[in-house]
Parts: sequence; structure tokens; C-alpha cells
Amino acid sequence: MKGVTRAEYCVIACAEAWRGNGEVLASPMGVIPSIGARLARRTFSPDLLLTDGEATLVRPDGTAEGWLPYRQHLTLVTGGRRHVMMGASQIDRFGNQNISCIGDWERPARQLLGVRGSPVNTLNNPTSYWIPRHSRRVFVERVDMVCGVGYDRAGDARYHRIPRVVSDLGVFDFATPDHSMRLVSLHPGVTPEQVREATAFELSLPDEVPQTREPTAEELRLIREVIDPGNTRAREVGA
Repeated sequence: MKGVTRAEYCVIACAEAWRGNGEVLASPMGVIPSIGARLARRTFSPDLLLTDGEATLVRPDGTAEGWLPYRQHLTLVTGGRRHVMMGASQIDRFGNQNISCIGDWERPARQLLGVRGSPVNTLNNPTSYWIPRHSRRVFVERVDMVCGVGYDRAGDARYHRIPRVVSDLGVFDFATPDHSMRLVSLHPGVTPEQVREATAFELSLPDEVPQTREPTAEELRLIREVIDPGNTRAREVGA
């Protein structure tokens, strides 16, 4: 097969967010996280639960395998048995996320999606983030409005956890003494200097930053021939 694209490295990085999760509801938001969740289910996380976005549990091919009524869905959401991967218009060093507005919330310069389910997601079940264009406009020193709750605001929330942040440049987590963001891996061709330049706050960087792992031959086949033969992944992240 031809060389692995940046989008395919991003798929693998997103899929890895669900490794070892067991029987939890995967809620990916975005093309690449959705491909990643389906890949994880087909390979190293076979117990993941996937839905059609409504009330049906589905197999990786989209066919129905069960029913998930709203009351049962809420039980999963509020009891730590769901792992969401959301987007972020802004995210800061402690994982506070903003998808509501840019500027002062009383008179915003730009209105976005609104708070939506971000507080419930972040306080009641693990939440990771997917950011297809890493820039200082997204990775900010301070978010304009807190929607998703970061480590510095979560208090004793029982199920609060941000396993990882994946961008088109690399993978990040919060496994530092003060739960500030650190660089975990770089996608091929990306340098630590590029990441620093595209981030408005100081990241924790190891002395040697590993490369994001390559997909196996079977994972690459599944991505290209089974899960996303139309290459929709390239619309979110170019080659």
C-alpha cells in the first residue's frame, strides 16, 4: 500500500483513545474520530458500543445490534460509562474547552454552537478532543468561555478525565503533576518547534518526543477499503 497519510495517522491517534476502555459507549464527533472509533471496535477494543446517534446500537458496518433507550443512554452518560471525543473552538493548558462564543460572552464577537452538552460530558464521563487544525487561535492561554470543564475546575468530579487531545500535529495528554497539557507524540514530519509555535501557552515537552504510531497493514486496509473507502478523512486533514 502507498504511504500513510497525515489523516490516517490522526485516525490511529483517535482510535487509541478508546484502547482498553471495555464496554463503554463511544461517542465520536467528527469524521476522523468516527473512523477511529469504528477502527478501534474492529480491532483492539471489540467491546466498544457504537450508536447511530439516536437510539440504536450499531455494529461497525452500521447494522443494528441493539436498542439504547434515552433513559439508558442517560445512565451511561452520567455514570462514567461513555467516552466522548468532541471538538474545541478553544482549549487551554488545563483542558477547559470552548464551543460557545469568541470574545466576552455578554457581547461576543462571534457566536458558535453554544455550551450544548459539554459540562455534562466532561464532569460525568471521560472526554477526549479532536482538533483538525492546530493553531494559536484554538490552543489558547485562556478560553473565552468554559464549556467543557478542565482539570483546574473539575474539583472532585468522580468521572472527570481527559484521556487525550489529538490534533493534526500530534497527540497530547494531561499526565503532569499539575494536570497541564503535555506533548505525547508528533505525527511524522512535524517538529516540536512547529507545535510550540502553533500553541499560545507553554506545553510540557519530554526531552525526546516519540512519533505517533503507524497503522498496521490490517488497520490500513480496514481504513481504506472497509471503513472509509471514499477517503472522507482527507476532507478534515490533508495529506
